[in-house]
Amino acid sequence: MIGVIHHTAISTGNLQRTVAFYRDLFGFEVVTEFGWPVGSAVTDRIMGLAGSAGRAAMLRKGNAMIEVFEFAAPRPKPSDPRRPVCDHGVTHIGFHVQDIQHEYDRLTAAGMTFHCPPQRIGPTEWATYGRDPDGNVIELIEIGNPDHPMALR
Repeated sequence: MIGVIHHTAISTGNLQRTVAFYRDLFGFEVVTEFGWPVGSAVTDRIMGLAGSAGRAAMLRKGNAMIEVFEFAAPRPKPSDPRRPVCDHGVTHIGFHVQDIQHEYDRLTAAGMTFHCPPQRIGPTEWATYGRDPDGNVIELIEIGNPDHPMALR
């Protein structure tokens, strides 16, 4: 039986910077940090890589986790920090917020870039997309009606 989503994973060129972003601006806590050297056959098999090495951190907020990897080997290709969300692959990580304008203002003041200010997408719903330091898209969404089908319960 498949359960709920356990975590989302992000590869970065700067583990410390990305962990600080999600910890300090989004309130995640670091629950574990780990690494592996070149020659870890089990890790290579699981990841489908040869000669991998790196370090990682698992972050938790409530019942959601984000795993952040920094690979030392093989040499990763940097992603386009402005990759359009229509390109194939993971398009964004969505965060439910209570006061989207407040969070938008707070995160903008901290240096996060957004595509636009919060936009009304329904009678009581607002959303906007921004980017983490690696260009991964983060959605802020406010759902004001507790009976809305996408409201958190």
